[in-house]
Amino acid sequence: MADKKPILLHSCCAPCTVYPFKKLIEEGYSPTCFFYNPNIHPYTEFARRLDAMKVFGFETGADVLIDDRYGLDEFLAAVFGKEPRCPICYEMRLRETARVCSERHLERFTTTLLYSKYQRHDEIAELGPRLADEYGVEFVYFDFRVGWKEGISESRRMGLYRQQYCGCIFSEQERYLQKKRA
Repeated sequence: MADKKPILLHSCCAPCTVYPFKKLIEEGYSPTCFFYNPNIHPYTEFARRLDAMKVFGFETGADVLIDDRYGLDEFLAAVFGKEPRCPICYEMRLRETARVCSERHLERFTTTLLYSKYQRHDEIAELGPRLADEYGVEFVYFDFRVGWKEGISESRRMGLYRQQYCGCIFSEQERYLQKKRA
């Protein structure tokens, strides 16, 4: 059997990592998960997601690289007064992933953001190659959304903490405003 190809998998959270991690292995990759998410608010939510990522690594044997800096100041400074905010957030996270990928000589990266049916898939798919070129690495595109239900079922089976919003203060606000309107 041929050697597996190393790849850095930006992981927004443990539940969204389940299916992409499995799929990458099936496709002949050797993923290292990279938890870097300065957008997550409040700190207690960040800590729960970080802990869930550690559990995922322990349960699956995955190599997990964690950036445990709480980067809310950096995130808010980048998005304050700007619309839309999501593309700025995507760029922050994928830029750091591409940088770490290059620094660690991993050659290629992808992201679990391509798993969520709630993210702006086309924008992420366009951003990845641009950042890859900038850092001299390859962006590997997968439409992980096909495994949405499978990933949810497996993350529940594993008992991973499942959040109710993307993580940023703005999506949390939208979640509560929608509940209030209902």
